[in-house]
Amino acid sequence: MRPAPRLFWLLAGWLAWAVLASFWPELVTPWAAGGIVLLLLVALDGWQAWRKTPPRIARKAAHSLPVGAWHEVLLEIDNPLPRKSVIRIFDHYPSACEMEGLPFTFTLAPQTRAKAPYRLRFTARGEHSFAGIEALVDSPFGLLRRRVFIDAPHRARVYPNFAAIAKYALLATDNHLSQIGVRQRRRRGEGMSFHQLREYREGDTPRQIDWKATARVNKLTSREYQDERDQQIMFLLDCGNRMRAREEGALSHFDEALNALLLLAHVALRQGDAVGCMSFGHDTRLIPARKGHATLNVLMERLFDLEPGSNSPDYRSAATHIAQTVRKRSLVLILTNLRDEDDEELRDAIAVLRRRHLVLLASLRETAVQHLIEKPRNTFEAALEAAAALQYIGIRSAAIERLRRSGAHVLDVTPTALPIALVNRYLDFKRSGAL
Repeated sequence: MRPAPRLFWLLAGWLAWAVLASFWPELVTPWAAGGIVLLLLVALDGWQAWRKTPPRIARKAAHSLPVGAWHEVLLEIDNPLPRKSVIRIFDHYPSACEMEGLPFTFTLAPQTRAKAPYRLRFTARGEHSFAGIEALVDSPFGLLRRRVFIDAPHRARVYPNFAAIAKYALLATDNHLSQIGVRQRRRRGEGMSFHQLREYREGDTPRQIDWKATARVNKLTSREYQDERDQQIMFLLDCGNRMRAREEGALSHFDEALNALLLLAHVALRQGDAVGCMSFGHDTRLIPARKGHATLNVLMERLFDLEPGSNSPDYRSAATHIAQTVRKRSLVLILTNLRDEDDEELRDAIAVLRRRHLVLLASLRETAVQHLIEKPRNTFEAALEAAAALQYIGIRSAAIERLRRSGAHVLDVTPTALPIALVNRYLDFKRSGAL
């Protein structure tokens, strides 16, 4: 029980009465009687509030949600009493949330039900728990409020935001991939595996003509090829401390890399390839490569609560593990945040992987460094910052060039540009037959 504003006003009036009684003694007796009456009213009000059946409150919320998207949570309140009830409600939602709409105040008619929606947006992936629902119910006289805590546990799994994947799937169905930046080049007859014979078309190369079929049907006949569908992609996802970096108003580098991983996995699975993943640097999780659309669900389930730690990535160890575990030639994609001090270790790791695999290193470039170069240099400090940023970019570019010379393919892009850049590079590999 806690006092309501009405009780405070009555106490203020009773104390004002006490001030007057100090000047006029004849008011002391009525003042004391008023105090006794007020005390009895509070006791009676509290007893009746305690006997009242508390409201029934239930929460309806989804069990699976995307990070960063607004979602509605619904509270249903049922007043079982034959009298009007004034109720104030607050839901104990998870801490990793932004909220709009709480608390609620309801005046419920006798034996009626109400619904109260509010909105949540999760700011972190993983499994999050709702606690109970807290309600303050006014007593019959409105002097007290009874606190009622309703135990209503609920667990929600927050996954990477798959809006980009859904958008890609829709555009792929409509043949509008160029709207999200994915390049599609039409190709006749060039590929890795034979698809079918068809009638010769203008523009076919002489190498495509099947002379035996041409002689048999007495008509020019060409071979048509398609991209090899029995290929394999393995992601090496860095969970080290540098992937915790976050651009202003954006997701962390790790979340951007995870979104890019899921988008490319979706594309590769649609192409008929197998996809697997291994995280390293903090939490090591190995997901063997497999085909089929169910693989995307497996990746989501295994990676949705993965977070970068405070350790430095061990590229050599991760590369050795992949080399020993993955025997089939694969496209190995290393998603990381490159620093110049990683140069030697990364070259050793790439050398281990290149004995069997095609290696693509995707490094996330901080936009804050570029902003330092572009901002006006009106002060000596700003000039020093710009000079340091230019030096940093130069050292980084030299390290990337050394990695390219060691035989790796390298993408150096901003976090938001990574998903489409990865898809385009993957499609380039498919077209070229590099795998």
